[in-house]
Amino acid sequence: MKIQNPKSKFQKGVSLYLVLMTMSIFLALALGISVISFSQLKMARTIGYSVTAFYASDAGIERTLYEISQGAPVGSHYEDYLDLNQNGTQDENDSSYIADIIAGADCSAPTYCIKSIGIYKDTKRAIRISR
Repeated sequence: MKIQNPKSKFQKGVSLYLVLMTMSIFLALALGISVISFSQLKMARTIGYSVTAFYASDAGIERTLYEISQGAPVGSHYEDYLDLNQNGTQDENDSSYIADIIAGADCSAPTYCIKSIGIYKDTKRAIRISR
């Protein structure tokens, strides 16, 4: 007759418990790292969108300065788009700008201010200059 150690009855499940706990920790670490990685990718993409929106805003400033040199009055408003994919029509892959010539209480400059907002894929960047 075989005599069983009373402790062996409780020790049989310890290995399985340790393996499950170790695997749970590794799974939690992997999920945490993947969440951080995806958020970093999203942020990097948004930074690229921000740069494009900034350049669209700069284009609005340049357009408005040109229009002022041609005699545009204070209060003029300009909206246009930059055809980034060069297909000749405005679509969701193009950036746009809205520019205004401002004077008076909204502008602390002696002559006028120009405010331009560049937009690209729900990202907006603004530039304001005073003259």
